[in-house]
Amino acid sequence: MRILDAAAGIFAAQGFAGASVERVASECGVGKDTIYRRFPSKVALFDAVVEHVRAQTLVRLDAETASVAASGDALTRLKRLARWFLTINVDPEMVAFKRIAMSEAVVSGGHRSSQSADDPIFARLVAHVADAQQAGALREDDAGFLATHLLHCVVYGPSNDAMLGSTAYATREAQDAFFERAWTLFVEGAAAR
Repeated sequence: MRILDAAAGIFAAQGFAGASVERVASECGVGKDTIYRRFPSKVALFDAVVEHVRAQTLVRLDAETASVAASGDALTRLKRLARWFLTINVDPEMVAFKRIAMSEAVVSGGHRSSQSADDPIFARLVAHVADAQQAGALREDDAGFLATHLLHCVVYGPSNDAMLGSTAYATREAQDAFFERAWTLFVEGAAAR
């Protein structure tokens, strides 16, 4: 855990190319051999860090889900959870990891979709969408499709902007202003009434 925490900070601060196993070893006070016994390459170490960050995010999501559970109807709970998704996805450390993961995927030709049924983070969002559907607050449709659309509405624009260096969504106020407009668009659609 100490190695992964140290590596996470170094990767986030210096990027994949700038990080080194030597620096990670120095940061956590172990020899390089100790790291290489656990992680045979820098890529393997980075992959372990990504999984570690995902596991930490899942713990945070579960805490938020527990907090949201008593906050009103299904649509209100989904809205709070969607707002949490925006917050987590513009967090500077998360932005740094996504930036690295995207650039490494482009270089290596690899692709990992986080929007699949086996992704527990996405699955929790889908479950909340399904709850809102069952309550009659959202139309009947594939819950996974609606969850993906929700992420497109409230997360991807600000997240992409942050990955490109924009600070437009750095404050809670800016996030709130964007989120309210994006949430309304998701729930009501763009058609003239």
